[in-house]
Amino acid sequence: MSDEFDAVLGAVGPRLRELRRRRGTTLTALSQATGIPVSTLSRLESGQRTPALKLLLPLAKAYQVPLDDLVGAPATGDPRVYPRPRTHHGMTVIPLTRKPGGLQAVKHILPAGPSDLEPDPRSHEGYHWLYVLNGRLRLVLGEQDLVLSAGEVAEFDTHLPHWFGNADGHPAEFLSILGPQGERVHIRARYRPC
Repeated sequence: MSDEFDAVLGAVGPRLRELRRRRGTTLTALSQATGIPVSTLSRLESGQRTPALKLLLPLAKAYQVPLDDLVGAPATGDPRVYPRPRTHHGMTVIPLTRKPGGLQAVKHILPAGPSDLEPDPRSHEGYHWLYVLNGRLRLVLGEQDLVLSAGEVAEFDTHLPHWFGNADGHPAEFLSILGPQGERVHIRARYRPC
């Protein structure tokens, strides 16, 4: 049992280092996000420090991954994702995937409210694909001010300043797939009329 336990603990450091590198995060930035000193993070990643729960919990929170992912817990066989909704700028955001560093699927719910809000476009690294499920979504994309209805799709490089809001006083729901810079959604099936 001791050898198995040592093997699990020994794999945590390299897993932490790989996760940080995939995210493009520095030890300094991670230290600021978690409150864990840079020297401690470095020793954790190199295997010179035994991972303790009080260190792994803030790391799991910073990376937004389950603690099981950090320690390499065996899969339970349950493929379901148990989303934990959160509210961001009045919008409910529900993560639909758990894959760190890759494509992320998210459901957004904009509550009913005023449609005359002043947009505050932002930009960041990545690529965004969205699909409107219900309602009407206002998308400010660079100099364009668009209204998307249910069933419409948009995709764009997130370096372009963008903002989402209600197009009218009714709620709107949309799905997003966000990817790192250069990683885009690829559609493999093509419709060919007879």
